[in-house]
Amino acid sequence: MTRTIIAGADIFDGSGQPPFRADVALEGGVIAGIRPCAAILPHGALDARGLALAPGFIDAHTHDDLVVIAAPEMTAKTTQGVTTVVVGNCGISASTPFDTARDLADPLVLLGPAAQFRYADFTAYAEAVDQARPATNVVALVGHTALRARHMDRLDRAATVGEIAAMRRDLDAALDAGAFGLSSGLAYANANAAPTAEVMELAEALRGRDAVYCTHLRSEGEEIVAALDEAFAIGRHAAAPVVVSHLKCAGVRQYGRSREMLTRLETAAADHPVGCDCYPYTASSSTLDLKQVVPETPIKITWSHPEPGQAGRMLADIAADWGTDLRTAARRLQPAGAVYHCMAEEDVDRILAHPLTMVGSDGLPCDPRPHPRLWGSFPRVIGHYARERRLFSVAEAVRKMTGLPADRFGLAARGYVREGYAADLVLFDPARIADRATYDAPEQPSAGIHEVWVNGVHTLSAQGPTGARGGRLLRRDAASHS
Repeated sequence: MTRTIIAGADIFDGSGQPPFRADVALEGGVIAGIRPCAAILPHGALDARGLALAPGFIDAHTHDDLVVIAAPEMTAKTTQGVTTVVVGNCGISASTPFDTARDLADPLVLLGPAAQFRYADFTAYAEAVDQARPATNVVALVGHTALRARHMDRLDRAATVGEIAAMRRDLDAALDAGAFGLSSGLAYANANAAPTAEVMELAEALRGRDAVYCTHLRSEGEEIVAALDEAFAIGRHAAAPVVVSHLKCAGVRQYGRSREMLTRLETAAADHPVGCDCYPYTASSSTLDLKQVVPETPIKITWSHPEPGQAGRMLADIAADWGTDLRTAARRLQPAGAVYHCMAEEDVDRILAHPLTMVGSDGLPCDPRPHPRLWGSFPRVIGHYARERRLFSVAEAVRKMTGLPADRFGLAARGYVREGYAADLVLFDPARIADRATYDAPEQPSAGIHEVWVNGVHTLSAQGPTGARGGRLLRRDAASHS
């Protein structure tokens, strides 16, 4: 690889400390040097004066499992400055084989069509990612619901001793092959019947492996405190760090409970590694779930298999046209996708600003009308929340999207601008960076992103994607080299 010099940028190094100005040299896929700015712009250097250089953003919560192979250019992510995606969240992952002749278990359908779930084991999935050479790095978790779909004839019950043993063998093999941990999605019907003990037995595989337990809590509503306590108990049992996925106060009845939830998080973190991720929006998105269909939550339908013509419309309008109530209309639309406007801004502010909170987009790349978080989350954190609203500093915003997730997931030699670290970098204009994706026009690249490098490969310029892709699947035992 040729030597690249990025000259005169203000360096946000990922630690949360104030920026410093320096010249940064890249060579051989790593940061080869960080030096005081030369008096004269070095010959052939990229003039970055007036711009900010940060570690490439790490999307701590994605559902990009299959899109990194099917559409490896990863434009929705690289145009935000994202250089690494964490896949396999919410209990669903593409690296576990199961009978695709059956209907996909909800919410596995969020990842893509059944035909794309074709990998015999985690090693085969990892090889497919590396062959695709995506534009971003990939950190893979193994999903509890995916394991259930492989080894159980039906998912509305607890697993048997034999089924847990079979799931554990698959999980052990995946962890041996470099998976970063286990995820669960206990709120979904196809995992909700799993008792805490089932998840604990699986999570025992994480012990001694520096692997994490990530969880979409069993409840994000009235029972959320009990769900948090369950997650912490599982993590302690496995001696594994806990990441609470997309922490939120969902539904009008939960508004204002963020203080209570964050106090619970802090208490748990006092004697065990605990954190969370959050996306910077007041609306969520997933499959259309009857439990979330309530009059006080505006719901937009993003897709529907039986009623495709209703995509893009509000559920209330559809129900009115059909002369029926919301839940009856929702049943007719299922299976379907939805955006739920279910959160209060003050709760999002409080959770996003908390020192234990990372940023995860939770975007759904296969949704034909995705939530704008898929394209806009990371610039929005800096542009809207740090620059415009001053909820925290730009340096803290960068830490939440770089050093913090790198440390939480154990990504060696990534997440910071330091000599010898991987050259995953984003150059942006702190005065202009902003999300442009909206609920009505969600597939819009962000403003203010100038350049992106992934493992030293120049992936994005101010003119757009370069066509060069330098991503790879990172493996837990050698995350900086695999």
